[in-house]
Amino acid sequence: MDPLDLCCFIMLRLGLHFGTIGLDCLAFLFLPVARGSILLRLIDIPFEQATRYHVWLGHLTMLLFTLHGLLYAIAWTIEGHILDEMFQWVDLGVSHFPGVISLAAGLLMWMTSLHPVRKKKFELFFYTHQLYVIFIVFLALHVGHFLFCVSAGGIFLFILDRFLRFCQSRKTVDIISIKCLPCGTVELMLSKPTNLRYNALSFIFLQVRELSWLQWHPFSVSSSPLDGKYHLSVLIKVIGKWTEELRGNILNSSGADLHLRPQTKITASIEGPYGHELPYHLMYKNLILVAGGVGISPFLAILSDILHRTREGKPCLPQNILIVWAVKRSNELPLLSTNDMELICPFFLDKLNLEIHIFVTQESQPPLVCLEEGQVQEATNSSPPVSNNCSMSVLVGTGNNIWSGLYVISSTLGFVILLYLLDTFYINSYDISPWWYKGLLLLICMLASVFIFGGVVVGLWHLWERQNVAREACKDDRIMVEKMQHNEIVAHTDSCQQNLASSIKTYYGSRPDFKDIFGDISEKWGCVDVGVIVCGPPSLQTSVAKEIKSQNIKRQRHHPIFHFNSHSFDL
Repeated sequence: MDPLDLCCFIMLRLGLHFGTIGLDCLAFLFLPVARGSILLRLIDIPFEQATRYHVWLGHLTMLLFTLHGLLYAIAWTIEGHILDEMFQWVDLGVSHFPGVISLAAGLLMWMTSLHPVRKKKFELFFYTHQLYVIFIVFLALHVGHFLFCVSAGGIFLFILDRFLRFCQSRKTVDIISIKCLPCGTVELMLSKPTNLRYNALSFIFLQVRELSWLQWHPFSVSSSPLDGKYHLSVLIKVIGKWTEELRGNILNSSGADLHLRPQTKITASIEGPYGHELPYHLMYKNLILVAGGVGISPFLAILSDILHRTREGKPCLPQNILIVWAVKRSNELPLLSTNDMELICPFFLDKLNLEIHIFVTQESQPPLVCLEEGQVQEATNSSPPVSNNCSMSVLVGTGNNIWSGLYVISSTLGFVILLYLLDTFYINSYDISPWWYKGLLLLICMLASVFIFGGVVVGLWHLWERQNVAREACKDDRIMVEKMQHNEIVAHTDSCQQNLASSIKTYYGSRPDFKDIFGDISEKWGCVDVGVIVCGPPSLQTSVAKEIKSQNIKRQRHHPIFHFNSHSFDL
């Protein structure tokens, strides 16, 4: 064989193997991003942690597909008929042109998902990622029905999740109250049904239709499930274009900024809540919570959860709690007062050993203006009009496993039935042979089974949800009652600050020294298990993880064992 022909043959064979392995990786690529998937709940991997596997698999899959296409293109160029091969579309065998389109869409998604681009141009990353539809459709046309089956299982589970999330997100949610804090953080209290289950470490995806119909942003829940049956709260820090526009709309609605458009409407939709099925913060008797900036949000929910359980006598292990909170400026400190701990559990310091160490990194001393004038910036409050039936849906997130199982089973059975009917009465009867067409029909069967058979279950699930909400609704105006309770919390903020003063130590102009902090805890708490939960930027997580590793390696017999847990969401 001619050396040039041998070289082309080797490249084509390598390209084929790279493409086959890429299909194997693609089978798992969509599983981690099925946010409300019952599979993730069964194996207890929360979505915020599963996304890292999607990132790794995405890089590997696109690398394999790129090598697959590149080797074929080089071989065709050497053979002198690259254009003819690239635009080939055949009935029997693999069609090349749909593969070119699929690879182009995949490369565009891959390039815009790289970390520098994603951080600086998040909207570009988000919108180009919607090209996954083109990527999947033309991949099915490229490889045909037989090879597409390799990846069809993971894609089918993603379609199941995506349809369920679509049904949930169509429902608008009442915003019970809005609070704009001086540090540029917004607190939203959202209406929820009583049968919606979540825990203090859950998070939601929020859409505001006045800002974008496509963008969904994740936020940690800042309220405990025990705070109230009918509401859920989130803290949103203004750090980007979308959050800036959200705060602007809120100020418009409250009339706090008159030079902007007055009375701007805010329409919210929710996906979730998502997160761990089990509240693992309750598994430790000793807790260290390390937060950076608005990363304090889930820890407020944890504190509230523990205080409620302590007051109500519910099972609650945590007895010793240390909070280490690093902020840039002191105007972020009011975030700690969004929940009144004394109001939740009077005299809680007699029942709980709580210490809070706050590090204000970019100020060397407390602001002089506030000290001299004795003034504290007031938060801007707004209470939009609410209805009695616009609370978030329970269709996904930590929803009902029985209904979720019925939805998956009915859609799967529907897919098998449709595939059988299609094969018996259409493909065999009319002698349909093109691979690309069969691949398209397979994809259509997947979609139709979810929309038709799964849609029936979703409809029944929705009716069941409405009946439960109607059955458990109070005769009194429940929303107004909880708004009054929320206003009481705001009114008692000063009292909470005074009672907590003995437990709070604030350090200006310094960063937390984790070696000293963990060393001090090692001597003070003795030989116990300590759960460490970190919520903040990657640098903070890395510093804490390294120190925990160091402490555990050199620990003495009378020192504690530290268990590291990361609670952060990074798309």
